[in-house]
Amino acid sequence: MNGRDLVRSWWSAGGVGAARGLRTVRAAWRRRGADASGPGPRGPVRARVPGTVREVEPGPGGGVLRFGRSELRILVAVNGAVFWGWDGAGPEPSYALAGACPEPDPRAVLEPDTDGGWRVVAERVTVVVSRHGALEVLTPGGVMLRRDLPPRWWEPADGGGPARWMQRAEVPADARFFGLGGRVEGPRLRDGAHRLWNGVPGRAAGGAGGAAPVTMPVQLVVADAGTHLVFVDNPWDGTVTLREGAEGAGSGHDRLGTSELRVEGGPVRGWVIVGTPARVLLTWASLTGAPALPPAWAFGHHHVREGAGGEDEVRRVVAGHQERGLRLDAVHLGDGHLDGRMAFTVDQDRFPKLPVLADELRREGVRLVSVVPPAVHVETGLGEGAFPDLTDARVRYAGQAALGFAGVWHALDSSAPVGREAHNVSALCLARAAYDGLRDDVPSGERPLVLSRSGWAGSQRYGGVWSGEGAAGWPGLRASLALVLGLGLCGVPFSGPDVVAGGGRDGAPELYVRRLQLAAYLPLLRTTAQGAEGGPWEHGAEVLGHARVALGERRRLLPYFVTLAHLARRTGAPMVRPLWWAAPEERALRDCEDAFLLGDALLVAPVLEAGAVRREVRLPRGRWYDTATGRAYEGPAKVPADAPLERIPVFARAGAVVPVCGEDGGIELEVWAPAPGRSGGGLVVPDNGDGGDGPEVERYSVTCAGPRIVVRRETEDGVREPSRPVRVRGLGGTGGQM
Repeated sequence: MNGRDLVRSWWSAGGVGAARGLRTVRAAWRRRGADASGPGPRGPVRARVPGTVREVEPGPGGGVLRFGRSELRILVAVNGAVFWGWDGAGPEPSYALAGACPEPDPRAVLEPDTDGGWRVVAERVTVVVSRHGALEVLTPGGVMLRRDLPPRWWEPADGGGPARWMQRAEVPADARFFGLGGRVEGPRLRDGAHRLWNGVPGRAAGGAGGAAPVTMPVQLVVADAGTHLVFVDNPWDGTVTLREGAEGAGSGHDRLGTSELRVEGGPVRGWVIVGTPARVLLTWASLTGAPALPPAWAFGHHHVREGAGGEDEVRRVVAGHQERGLRLDAVHLGDGHLDGRMAFTVDQDRFPKLPVLADELRREGVRLVSVVPPAVHVETGLGEGAFPDLTDARVRYAGQAALGFAGVWHALDSSAPVGREAHNVSALCLARAAYDGLRDDVPSGERPLVLSRSGWAGSQRYGGVWSGEGAAGWPGLRASLALVLGLGLCGVPFSGPDVVAGGGRDGAPELYVRRLQLAAYLPLLRTTAQGAEGGPWEHGAEVLGHARVALGERRRLLPYFVTLAHLARRTGAPMVRPLWWAAPEERALRDCEDAFLLGDALLVAPVLEAGAVRREVRLPRGRWYDTATGRAYEGPAKVPADAPLERIPVFARAGAVVPVCGEDGGIELEVWAPAPGRSGGGLVVPDNGDGGDGPEVERYSVTCAGPRIVVRRETEDGVREPSRPVRVRGLGGTGGQM
């Protein structure tokens, strides 16, 4: 099976005019409901299991084990990742992998084990295969992290059509499940069924668990024994049913946690990565690709301009924000700027000089970003349409940069009428086409911005995710945080929800302020509005004042966000991290879902309940400073924190070096005093423009010398005084100047 076989039912036959690479999709929108509701009735099937092992063929990094009714390929790669594939499935081709499969580890050898089984011992992991096909993943010390039972297939009796399959796994009793893309019920995944089907929550998607904007068959499992990531490389429709374990269950014995995966077709194959969370995400990025680096301006304030207004209204939106002290960095044009809402067109009556407008706004520091619908319609509105064959790597966008756009955002939620085997990867392919096209067209040295509503494993290679307005009310606020955390743990560091101002379902001023305050500390900050101009002033002067504070703090932290983005590209580490990131063995942190780490330096505790002006915050081990008061706290602990409407609690790690924007626009170093007898440090990646992805990383160390705090820059030639202004905070609770 090759990559095109995976999607051959995606496109209908026939061309549209002379458009190269397009396939007409007639009556596609009438088939949307059938495509989303689930597979049709099935005829007689026969069940199959692997049987017992009959023959073994060792090879580099592992080998092939042949059973009575199937065969299993095991490969330990040089990066430590373990591949497994049944029925002859290999690691390639794959939509998820960034390139060719990594080379096998020559030190890993398939050798006999007890009871007729076999094993592969590598530096970071041991893989044991029983004689019946159960696959066990162990730490180097021999502690079980995961045990996958032999798969079971249900094949059509007539031999036609895909075979459904199921695989059940067991994990330690104390393990917690994370991942599966962006899940509103996360970041820790609850017991129950979770459907692997991209779609907008609330729309009929069929099956258990409903839809999610971005689903991925990627689980991050955290237990006392260690952390591991498992990825089932199959984009077909499926369902994961989770059940956490219990220690001491029954007659003094543990009840293991379980994960049962059922898929409607496609290959039975996947990867397992073992290690610390940081090492796991680094290896995951080496497999599926480093995250695309957004341009520096992408970490500023984006605003969505919907509606039918023209060029003058866009200017009024920008001026309205600027006049009230709210700087904009990007304006996203909705489908109102398109001619008849058709993709890749411009309404010449309302936008007669779009490139001129874009150039004018760029001189003011504002970029234009265009929405792109999934289909190219051959008539106005939702009539007959064509979908590009995005499995062809030559298909890409063209002409967007010439219109003045610095990026695009996709409205595709994967409800397009494509085959079930391609549904989940359609947005991934669309993002690739957009990224490749913009990268070729934007001025030399600039980086394009691509935002998608949907995606799959590997989407981070091309851009980020905007998760929409999300659910209504206060539960929606909590869900938006869960989505960003979940995506980060699946390798997508750049994401964020929309913050809506004005009327509508979330019109309460308090909720709007809390949404904006949370978004100010998330990678993507994007606002939208119900009104004509749209902005926080629609809620009154008090809310406008609180918005200025939140957006002002976001702008002050821009150098820190840019630094985290560069580090994410180099290491795969998410920008927004769960509290357990650095200490997964701390069980209390694994269950904490109402706060997060922004990089290594900051802990953010958003207000997620109506009327709250004070909340408890769980702090990891070490000293932490309340950034508003300068008061120091020792963790691990739960501490009270004031949370008036004008701000949310934020804590800084002792010894941290945080790059911030100074009054002159340059980078300053905000240093938080180390605890007595301790040291600290931090990294800074300066990037004040659009271009390049390889600026020098500045490394700083922080030590105590009696009553003084000493900050040094570490270079290949030794240490020297920092060339940037330094402000030390945490000295006696009042801060100080160095």
